[in-house]
Order: sequence, then structure tokens, then C-alpha cells
Amino acid sequence: MKILWLSHIVPYPPKGGVLQRSYHLLRELAQRNEVHLVSFIQREPLMRMFGDVERGLDECRERLSSLCPIVRFIPIPSEERPWGKKSLLLRSVLTRDPYSINWLKSAAMRAEIEMLTKTISYDAVHFDTISLAVHRDLVPHTACVLNHHNIESHMMLRRASNERNWLARAYLYYEGRRLQRYERDMCRRFDMHTTCSELDSERLVAVDSAIATTVIPNGVDIDYFKPGNASRQPNTLVFAGRYSAYPNRRALMFLANEIWPVLRQECPDVRIDIVGADPPASVVELARQDPRFRVHGFVDDVRAYLDTAAVYICPIKDGGGTKLKVLDALAMGIPLVADPIACEGIEVVEGQTVLYASSPTEYAARIKQLLADGELRQRMSRSARRLVEQQYSYRSIGLQLHEMYASLADSSEGAMRSRTNVCRA
Repeated sequence: MKILWLSHIVPYPPKGGVLQRSYHLLRELAQRNEVHLVSFIQREPLMRMFGDVERGLDECRERLSSLCPIVRFIPIPSEERPWGKKSLLLRSVLTRDPYSINWLKSAAMRAEIEMLTKTISYDAVHFDTISLAVHRDLVPHTACVLNHHNIESHMMLRRASNERNWLARAYLYYEGRRLQRYERDMCRRFDMHTTCSELDSERLVAVDSAIATTVIPNGVDIDYFKPGNASRQPNTLVFAGRYSAYPNRRALMFLANEIWPVLRQECPDVRIDIVGADPPASVVELARQDPRFRVHGFVDDVRAYLDTAAVYICPIKDGGGTKLKVLDALAMGIPLVADPIACEGIEVVEGQTVLYASSPTEYAARIKQLLADGELRQRMSRSARRLVEQQYSYRSIGLQLHEMYASLADSSEGAMRSRTNVCRA
């Protein structure tokens, strides 16, 4: 098949979150089909990972061109102007569509899609997020799939319910309801929707019961994330994430301000490694005052920390989709203590692959239990690795995605033949 893949972010390198899912699914699909990539350029992650946007784009283009014979990068209009994002944010309060949709409206993207679809006959078009749906009208006669990393309206409304500032809460609720309306209007225009979990499918169908969904779960590169040879350091915890992302930042603040003081009392010898870009200044200051609370910032390879920690702590209680960091931890065989929300959509089992906690005292009790029980840690480690090998390998998930596209293309071709025969008759 020939498939046009539209992306809201340059899908490389596969380091965390959306990049991990998008790159691996693109790679798996490209091994069985001819995939052409058109992607918006988000400058911040490129600067963070490469130190220079243009150098990063060159490296990404080289790597992605080994998968896709056509690779095009398009600037995001609001990122090309000073104060562009803030200006768009303010203007979007008064527009029919919310900011999340206005963000990727682009004449350059539309011109690129029109040029490609006029010269190449595609079997399907992949839209990698709801924000790209504004360009659906350019391919009216081609099978189109809309991917959902999260159900955006649900995530926005959940964030609103957790927000303490009344003005921010009102804005988030307003945006969430507008996103919900947009999803209701736009989703039925797509032939298929892919979600990360059955739970996300249920949330999407609750917005519009008429749409078709297929679960293409988040996964793990099980050859990259696997238990290494390093010995696990006793009494050592780890939490990893990009802390400019609201759910991660909120979880880190909860960990630093509420869980850590209780844990330090219960387990005086405990140490923790906080790994990831953009940690808040207050957390960095805590690390200066307490040598057991270690903040490392962005690292090129998180596996060194995952491989030596005794416990992975994940106090995320917000956001949507499924958490790639949880799957990475399971693949590395780290015993996991997490909020139930952090594990949504992942087939973990309490007491076997995760110990659940919500309050600071619960976190302290579960962590203390794990640190004291080596046999329990080993059982959970084996169960975690077995789970990802059986259900979350990108090899098998990529095959599911290919088969979904093949079925969709066959259905679309059959419908086209039927329409042609009726016209001839």
C-alpha cells in the first residue's frame, strides 16, 4: 500500500511519549508498505534533544528518509513569529475552533498535501492527532484514519477538574467543551479511529457513538528496553519524564512536596533519581538541599537509571492515553508503584506487576514494602517483563496496524468499484 502519514511533530528520535509511539508505528508500517511522511516542525523538542533545530532536522531527515521515500517538514505558523503562540492563544478564545485546532492550521501544509495527493494515488491517509483533522477535506475520496494519543477533550476536562486556580480551571473547561464539540463534528468524517486502549475507545465513542475504533496500543521496543547487567542499587527509586508536560510536572511536584517528606521519615536510607528535561526550579533547589533527592535533567539514555533503580515510582494522576514511561519501566523489569490513573489502559495486575498508591502514606508504605522484600521485587520484575513481551511489543502492534490498514484499503477499493459499476449501469 501507499500511505500518506501526516504528523504534528517530527517523529524522531523515539525518546518518550508521542515520539516513541509515532516513530515505532511509522517504522513498523514502513517495513510492509510505502509510507510518505509530511510533518510539522515543533522546535522545542528538537532544540532540547539536539541543541540546534537545523542540525536536528538534518539528522531526523536522514533517519526518517531510510524509512520513507518522501519526507517533508513544514513550519508551524505560530512558531515562526515572535509571540506567535501567545497571540494565537488569546485569539483562539474568540474563534469557533479551540486553540488545539487553530494551532495546526497552515496554508503550507495544505499546499503540500494537495501537491502530493494530485500526483500520487494513496490507499490511505494517516492523521496522527485530532489537531490535523482540519486538513481532512483535502482527501475526500481516500480512506482516512485519525489516531488518538489521548482523547483530547477528556484530558482537558480532567485537567480542569484538578486545577485549583479558578481562572485556569474556567479556561481549561471552556477549551475542553469546545474540543468535545469539535471531536463530535469531525470524527465521523474519518473511516477509522485508532486509540491506545479500550478505555480510550470507550471515551471516544461516548463523544460520538457512530464512529468506528480500533485499539492500537502503545508499546515498547523490547530489544532496546530490557533488563541489563547492572545490579540494582538498594533503596533507590526513579521517576522519569519531560517536566514541561503538565501531568509529569504535577506528578513531580506531588512527589517532591508531599510524598518525599513522608517517605524520608519511613525510609531514611532511600534515594531517588529524577530524570528528564525542564524540572521545576523548586525541585532543583530541593536537590541542592537534600543529596538523597537527585535531579539530573535531560539525559540522552534513560536506561542507565532504569537499570539500576530498585523501584519505579509514578505518581501521575492526570492526562490521558497510556503512559509510555510505565511500559518502559515494565520492560526494564523495575517493580512499579503507581497511581491507578498512571496505569490506565495497560493490563497490569495489582500485586503482580504494580502496587497501587494514591496518598503520600500509601506511597511510603508500598515502597517500604518493596524495598524490604527482595522476593516480591523479583516476582514483580519477571511478571512485568513477561507482560510487555506478550502484549506490548511494537513488532506485534505494528502488524496489527498494517492489517487494519490493509482491511480498510480493501473496503475502500471495494466501495469504489461498487460506485463505478453503479455509474456504468
